[in-house]
Amino acid sequence: MSAGGNGNGNGRNKARGRNNKAAMGSAREVALDVLVRVDEQGAYSNLLLNSSLQKAGLSREDSGLATELVYGTISRMNTLDYVLEKFVAKGIAKLQPWVRSLLRLSLYQILYLDRIPSHAAVNEAVNISKKRGHQGISGMVNGVLRSVLRAGELPVLPKDLSESERVSIQHSHPLWMVQRWMDEYGAETAEAICAANNEPPAVSVRVNTTMISRERLLNEMLEQGLQASASEVSPYGIVIRGGGNLALSTWYRDGFLSIQDESSMLVAEAVAPEPGMRVLDCCAAPGGKTAHMAELMKDEGYIFANDLHQHKARLISEQAQRLGLESIVTGSGDAMDLVNTCESSSFDRILLDAPCSGLGVIRRKPDLKWRKEPEDVASIAALQRVLLESVSKLLKPGGVLVYSTCTTEQAENGDIVSSFLEQSPDFTAITFTSPLWDRLQDTALGIGEGIQILPHHYGSDGFYIARLQRRL
Repeated sequence: MSAGGNGNGNGRNKARGRNNKAAMGSAREVALDVLVRVDEQGAYSNLLLNSSLQKAGLSREDSGLATELVYGTISRMNTLDYVLEKFVAKGIAKLQPWVRSLLRLSLYQILYLDRIPSHAAVNEAVNISKKRGHQGISGMVNGVLRSVLRAGELPVLPKDLSESERVSIQHSHPLWMVQRWMDEYGAETAEAICAANNEPPAVSVRVNTTMISRERLLNEMLEQGLQASASEVSPYGIVIRGGGNLALSTWYRDGFLSIQDESSMLVAEAVAPEPGMRVLDCCAAPGGKTAHMAELMKDEGYIFANDLHQHKARLISEQAQRLGLESIVTGSGDAMDLVNTCESSSFDRILLDAPCSGLGVIRRKPDLKWRKEPEDVASIAALQRVLLESVSKLLKPGGVLVYSTCTTEQAENGDIVSSFLEQSPDFTAITFTSPLWDRLQDTALGIGEGIQILPHHYGSDGFYIARLQRRL
């Protein structure tokens, strides 16, 4: 536990002086409002935080602090609640939601943010509680947090905890999730997944190679003082540390780059579309993989990008326009109906980036791990099976279908593909004869008939990718 602050890092420190005290309070209050609505209303933290920051008009640095407080508090909620239960006499469940959230975000700073002095975190919490509540509440908040400071290293875990219980509390994940990953990957890997999920995500961008080479764009970024490096995962990616919101950059506006996770970039590479091909992207929004396929085809050919929702299909069109890509045609409808609206055996390549539980992207969406239940995996897997069976009919003999998800769950990944292959003798798996596997095999896992990337492998999202070919 940090009882004080060393002043280092990108965030706040004592050297900023008095002028920044109000700004720090504002950042905490924005974070508190978001946390309360996530807790009470089930709001999505990423969407609510973005709109809240726009309204608040905070500086870049204060926005960064508010962002860290929101995501960090949600990510570490299991640990925070475990600690707070020892210090809140009536239990945290009986607290008003804003008081509970205030204690959580304050404790997060004390336990995990060395650069913020603990006394500053306590003082701000007390000031906020005085503004929002009565003297009894501010006294309780002050007493709880000062008791935490006197307690020494936290959390203190009982020696009789099971391995899964320890990981659940220490790395702040639901117990069922930890147990599931231990069953699937073993205890050591399960703990590594949980630890990686609590790390802040890097910013990665995909270079639009129809406009500029990765080497040239990387050099431009370095010349402008960005801490940028070539992705080790994708030959089309660049990783940037502390570069701010690159969606506001001229590179983004002019179509030189798209913001995309490194693992996600691998999917279009697995599809390996060639100029002149007919390609189907079944569940395409928001269009990152669609655009990447068009770039790999040098924008020569035809890509039909489908999404269930019309407003999301428009996002794909907007991306294509920004990137100068004319080979993409969008449509909106149920992917299950594509077999009725598209000609049978008419596509050279098909991408089914299937709806999934999303457990590979917890690092980016920490509230997701508290929303999911074990039965969610089973229900989505049933949909995935039917989708794969349906869209496979649209593939030409000799063509390639890529099945991908952004989850870690074998029930949604290897099990789906293996089951499909058993029932579809005209298909065969070709995952492990690809350049992609040659590059990743020392780190990524071969699960069933596909490649499984876990969050701790590269610090990127968890992804599953399988390449299936229809026999001639």
